[in-house]
Amino acid sequence: MHMTLYMRPNCSLCVEAKQLLQILQQDVPFTLEEINIEHDDALHEQWMLLIPAVVHEGTIIQHGALDYVELEEALLQIVRN
Repeated sequence: MHMTLYMRPNCSLCVEAKQLLQILQQDVPFTLEEINIEHDDALHEQWMLLIPAVVHEGTIIQHGALDYVELEEALLQIVRN
């Protein structure tokens, strides 16, 4: 399973999101791609109000302040399907 984390530098919520996802990887195996939205104007415009955002196959799983339990449940649901 592949997850994408849309983020930007100097974003405390983004740092927390990355740490949370790294912890979750111990229980639910997935690859994590980090995308810095500041490298692309279109991405910045699309994601600037949503970061950090965790996305799977184009669907936003969670954004903003992430919740560990809800995110874990969402990832497990994806694995089951």
